[in-house]
Amino acid sequence: MSTKKDTILFILKKLGNTSRFTTRAMFGEYALYADNKVVGLVCDDLLYVKNCSASSFLEKTCEKDSPYPGAKLYYVVDEEKLDMLVALPNILLMIAKSLPTKHKQIENR
Repeated sequence: MSTKKDTILFILKKLGNTSRFTTRAMFGEYALYADNKVVGLVCDDLLYVKNCSASSFLEKTCEKDSPYPGAKLYYVVDEEKLDMLVALPNILLMIAKSLPTKHKQIENR
């Protein structure tokens, strides 16, 4: 089952529709970006948030599951939790801040 575009719009609305949050379609599912860094995935109409020290606040609130077979465990933020977690945008931005910046590789010719 793939994620519906309405789900993506709903999640972005809950995050405040700020330009700091974007999504990119991938194989019928989506990657969620905060400040141009992947902080989660949206698969089967569920938001999966990266499991790292910056997202540890979600430990008491969210269950963990894999967004697809063979994937690491992510925090699952369902629709009910999207309404409940007012700090979610800040958590996602903290995750982005904790991730390394990608450096462009210089091609040798």
